[in-house]
Amino acid sequence: MVLIIFIIYEEVNEIGYLWVLIASVIALAIGLAAGYYARRFIAESKLGAAEAEATRVIDEASKEAEAKRKEILLEGKDEIHRNRQEAEKDIRERRRELDRIERRILQKEEALDKKTDNIEKKEQALQDKEKEIEKTGQDLQLVLTQQLKELERLSGLSSEDAKELLLSNVEQQIRRETATLIKTVEAEAKEEANKRARNIVTIAIQKCAADVVSETTVSVVALPNDEMKGRIIGREGRNIRTFETLTGVDLIIDDTPEAVILSSFDPIRREIARKALDNLVSDGRIHPARIEEMVEKAQRELDQEIREVGEAAAFEAEVHGLHPELIRLLGRLKYRTSYGQNVLKHSVEVSHLAGVMAAELGVDITLAKRGGLLHDIGKAVDHEVSGPHIEIGVELARKHRESKEVINAIAAHHGDVEPENIESVLVQAADAISASRPGARRETLETYIKRLEKLEGLADSFSGVDRSFAIQAGREIRIIVKPEEIDDLQSINLAKSIAHKVEEELDYPGQIKVMVIRETRSIEFAK
Repeated sequence: MVLIIFIIYEEVNEIGYLWVLIASVIALAIGLAAGYYARRFIAESKLGAAEAEATRVIDEASKEAEAKRKEILLEGKDEIHRNRQEAEKDIRERRRELDRIERRILQKEEALDKKTDNIEKKEQALQDKEKEIEKTGQDLQLVLTQQLKELERLSGLSSEDAKELLLSNVEQQIRRETATLIKTVEAEAKEEANKRARNIVTIAIQKCAADVVSETTVSVVALPNDEMKGRIIGREGRNIRTFETLTGVDLIIDDTPEAVILSSFDPIRREIARKALDNLVSDGRIHPARIEEMVEKAQRELDQEIREVGEAAAFEAEVHGLHPELIRLLGRLKYRTSYGQNVLKHSVEVSHLAGVMAAELGVDITLAKRGGLLHDIGKAVDHEVSGPHIEIGVELARKHRESKEVINAIAAHHGDVEPENIESVLVQAADAISASRPGARRETLETYIKRLEKLEGLADSFSGVDRSFAIQAGREIRIIVKPEEIDDLQSINLAKSIAHKVEEELDYPGQIKVMVIRETRSIEFAK
C-alpha cells in the first residue's frame, strides 16, 4: 500500500496532479475490496474450524456425562439397597423389642389380675371381720351397760356422779403433784439463783463504799460576832426582807450565839442563800443593793459549781460523751435527796454497782454504767416539771439522743416497764441494792407505820389468814393461816398470791419476804 502511494506520488510529480489523484482513489478502493474479501475468507475458515471443534467437544462431553450419569445411578441404587437392608434390620429389632415389651405387659397384667383377686378376697374377709367386730362391740356395749347398771346399783351412785367424783379426785391429786413439783423446782432454782446472785451482789457491794444519809432542811451560817445579826436585819428589817425575797429562803435569827439559820426545802436555794450570806458577812457591807448583787454572784458561782460537780460525777463513773445539759442536771442532783439519800451519790453508786455486776456477767459494762448514772436524772427537775421522775428522765434522755438501751434502763429501773436487755436488769438491781442497804435511806415514823399497816392489811385480806406480822422494818411479813382451811399445798399458792399482790399494790425499797406459817396441834388429856 505504501509502495503504491509512493509510486503514485512519484507519478504525480511526473504526469500531473489530477491523474495521480484518480489513480490513487482507484487503487485504494481495489485494496480495500481485496482486504475485505481476504479477511472474510480467513474468518470463515476459522469459524468452520471452531464449529467443528465445538461439535467434537460437545460430543465428548455428552459421552462423559452419560457415563457419569450411569455411574451415579449405579451408586444410588447401591446406597438405596444398603439403606433398605439397614431399615429392615432396624424394623426387625424393633419388632423383637415390641414383642418383649408386649410379653412383659401381659405378664404384669396377669400379676395385677392375681393381686386384684387377692385384694378382693381380703376386702371380703375384712368386711366379714368388721361385721364380727361390730357384733362383738354391740355385745360388749350391752355387757358394759349391764355392768354399769350393776355398779350403780351396788355403789348407789349414778354414772355422772361417779364421773364427777373421779374427776374431783384426779384434780386434787394433780393439784397436789403440781404444788409439790412447783415447790421442788422453785427450791432448786432459788438455791442456784440465790447462790449466783449472792456471789455477784457480794462482789459488787465489796467494791462500793458510800456514806450514810444525812438529810437536812436547814443550813447554819457562822457570824464573827452577835452585832452582825443587827446589820443583817437592817433598819426596820429591810435587809432581811430583801434577802428572803431574793433567795426564797427563811432566815432565822434567834438566841444561837454567833450563828443564823437558813431554812428551806429547796437545797439549791438554800445553798445560794448560804453563799450570798457568807459573802455579805465577809464584805461587811449589808444593804439591799449589795444583797441583790451578792445573790446574783452566788447564783453564778453555784451554776459553775453544778457543772463542775456533774463533770466530776461523770468522770468518777467513767461515763463519757454526755450532753452538756445532762451534765448540768447531774450536778443539780447533788442538792436533791430521796428518803434522806443524796441522789447524786446514789446515782454514782448505782453506776459502780451496775458496772461491777456487768463485768461479772460478761455484758456491756459501759452501757450498764451509763444507765446507772442517768437512771434518776428526772429527779433534777421533778419539782419544776409535772409527772413521775421516770417519765421526766425518759423524755430528757430521748431529747438529748441517748441510746434506746439507756432509755429502757431509765424507764425500767422501778419495774414500770419490762427490761429489754440484761443491762436494764442490772441497773434495776443496783438501784435496789443502793437504796436498801443499811443506812442508805430513812423515812418518817408516820410513813413507816402506815407502810407496815398497809402491808399487814393486804395479807389479812386473803381468806384463810388468821394473823399477819410485818417484821424487820417491813422487809418480811409472816402470815399465820388457819390449818383447818388451808393445807400445806395451798399455803404455797397463798404465799405466791400475796407476794404478787404486794408487788402490784405497794411501793417499797428493796424486796419483801413473804412467809406463810401453818401449824397443826393435837391436844389430848390423860385422865
